[in-house]
Amino acid sequence: MGADEDYQDYLLELREHVCSHCIERQPDCPPCAPHGKACGIELHLPELVSICRTTDCVRIDTYIQQLHDKICLTCENRDKSACPCPLDYLLLLVVEAVERVERRRADRGPIVALND
Repeated sequence: MGADEDYQDYLLELREHVCSHCIERQPDCPPCAPHGKACGIELHLPELVSICRTTDCVRIDTYIQQLHDKICLTCENRDKSACPCPLDYLLLLVVEAVERVERRRADRGPIVALND
């Protein structure tokens, strides 16, 4: 499975359950990039998934700190008009969406390749 395919489930889940709550969302979005809008989810999907996989805390503050430490510090939109991005207020929904994908994948079990 390629890197893009590995994140496709996450992207679909996030677009359905997170992007619909984004106050920055423009008509006919997502995706936002083709419409000239920098989107934290589109720009940082692998990092967002990684934060959700490696952080296990009941407090959203811990996830927000990870977002700031691992994504915001190096984000190309930092200190631009696209920042602050909506990920701060949408992060709880992001965590929930990633966890749903993780549960679905765990329920499916490992994929076994069949030999010809």
